[in-house]
Amino acid sequence: MRLRHIAKAEPFIMESEYVEHDPSSCKGRWKERFDNKHPLHIEIGTGKGQFIMTLAALHPEINYIGIEKADSVLYKALLKQHEQKLPNLLMLWIYADELPNIFDKGEVARIYLNFSDPWPKDRHADRRLTSKKYLDMYRQILAPNGRIEFKTDNGKLFEYSLDSALFAGWRVSDVTRDLHHSEYAAGNIMTEYEARFSSEGNPICRAVFLP
Repeated sequence: MRLRHIAKAEPFIMESEYVEHDPSSCKGRWKERFDNKHPLHIEIGTGKGQFIMTLAALHPEINYIGIEKADSVLYKALLKQHEQKLPNLLMLWIYADELPNIFDKGEVARIYLNFSDPWPKDRHADRRLTSKKYLDMYRQILAPNGRIEFKTDNGKLFEYSLDSALFAGWRVSDVTRDLHHSEYAAGNIMTEYEARFSSEGNPICRAVFLP
């Protein structure tokens, strides 16, 4: 789906106090950036921000970073953050490939991957955020007792991701192919996509990957 261009999105992002504009300078120093020693959770592909902003409001004892490269959707997330002013939430306007330059070894306690682009063509498999390429990257920054929480409505991407995680040497747990009717439904925070997909009767798949 092609995103609608919003002319004021880029200047708004560039001026926002809730965007870290020099994230590589914070590598190994994110606790200093947030001015506390709380654990750090990141969401790759934040979209309009509903998921991570809900978490940040519920858990002030955790620092959150939302990562999004599409300026039009990051702009919409930032509009919400400028209203709520959550002190434990920052946004990054970057590609996921930049993660090792931004986070130090073991600096991230949890990674959320919600409704990532499935990149359905085989030749684009390496672009999937659950490919071995990215899973190896996440391992560099994830704490030894950390985890990846993955959700999608795309069955083919889900099966690919389970196989990819096992191939990359991760342990897989808490697997369900119908999250909202499973034992893992309690406490589940929905994204905008998830709310829409589930309202249309599409089952949501979920799994946890452990290093």
